[in-house]
Amino acid sequence: MADRGQITTYLERLREGDDQALDELIPLVYRELRALAQSQLNFERTDHTLSATGLVHEVYVRLSKQQQIRAEDRLQFLGIAGTTMRRVLVDWARGKKRVKRGSGVPNVPLEEAAGFLSDEEAVEVLALNDALSRLAEANERGAKVVEHRFFAGLTVEETAALLGVSGKTVQRDWVVARAWLRKEVALELGDGPD
Repeated sequence: MADRGQITTYLERLREGDDQALDELIPLVYRELRALAQSQLNFERTDHTLSATGLVHEVYVRLSKQQQIRAEDRLQFLGIAGTTMRRVLVDWARGKKRVKRGSGVPNVPLEEAAGFLSDEEAVEVLALNDALSRLAEANERGAKVVEHRFFAGLTVEETAALLGVSGKTVQRDWVVARAWLRKEVALELGDGPD
């Protein structure tokens, strides 16, 4: 694992808008980002064309376009990276849906997007994203727990430290939020109770 002092220094430079800091930080946290990307992709089809490395590179590109990245520590940076990965996956799903409807130009070549998500998976990703947005309005902390646990791959303890609550609170929020999301996604997909 990288020296935490170095990571903190680069994060401070990022907050100040130093363009080079991200380039120097990424190699220090690359393994963690790649593991996070792999865990995200484990929920996708096995034959899609986007690799964990590709997802990390897309996150890097998006983060490099930001004026400042406001992360105080490694956990906050991984949280930001996890949220960015979620956005990448949602954008792929939206692109897939656009291509299916025949409108707009996809952000990626069609042969790549076509293999990434099936039509059904694209609809599911968008339904999850919509449900997570509604959860954030109803239960902001619950939505943050889902983002940090599921999308950023943080542990209960890391999530608790990041949110400033106890591990038991995170576990409770995790259980409640997942159940709420399952119900909402099922209703949106037409799989819920009549």
